[in-house]
Amino acid sequence: MPNILLINPNSSHATTEMMVRIAQADAPAGFTVVGVTASGGPSMIVNETELQAAAVEVERVWRSASVPCAGVIISAFGDPGVDQVRALSGATPVVGICESSMLEAAEGGRRFGVATVTPDLVDAIDAKARQLGLGELYTGVRLTPGEPRALTAHPQSLEDALAVATQECLNEGAQAVIIGGGPLGQAAVSLSKRFDMPLIAPISAAVRRLGRQMAAATA
Repeated sequence: MPNILLINPNSSHATTEMMVRIAQADAPAGFTVVGVTASGGPSMIVNETELQAAAVEVERVWRSASVPCAGVIISAFGDPGVDQVRALSGATPVVGICESSMLEAAEGGRRFGVATVTPDLVDAIDAKARQLGLGELYTGVRLTPGEPRALTAHPQSLEDALAVATQECLNEGAQAVIIGGGPLGQAAVSLSKRFDMPLIAPISAAVRRLGRQMAAATA
């Protein structure tokens, strides 16, 4: 059975297990999602210094992974290490959850925003939208209050705070909203039931994009 390798650049094994459950639910038939966790770094990436360090760790994890795979997902919202792993992976498709969710959110020319918990990553998120050529459709980031790691420790409070940030995105003209963060994956799935509009869960978006790329590679 072919594998999809999901690399969690955050060092939390519990977060990896959550990500794998979400990815497996959307995985193409016959594929198994195998998660690997960064051993160094924080349990949750919350600033650009940690994001840059995570890129090195992602490359190390990819090099040491013993799992043969048909595709790779980098499951942190800043897509750390995605370029490095692509350069090393040859024909094996590699996707990041930030790029995947932004491209999906912008389909059909939709204006989109990002609801997230990490104020110190706003500049990196803004830069990714510009890098992807989506600046004219991007309405920006709306943030939850409080310290990110403390908030994510309380799932219901996290979901409620992200619901407020999502509504703020809509109030600013977004037609689709991304829940911006790998560790926010379960909250993204739950919030999709609370809004009657396109709410993009980044892990699911990455699985869909990877599935298309894997299918094209074998066509």
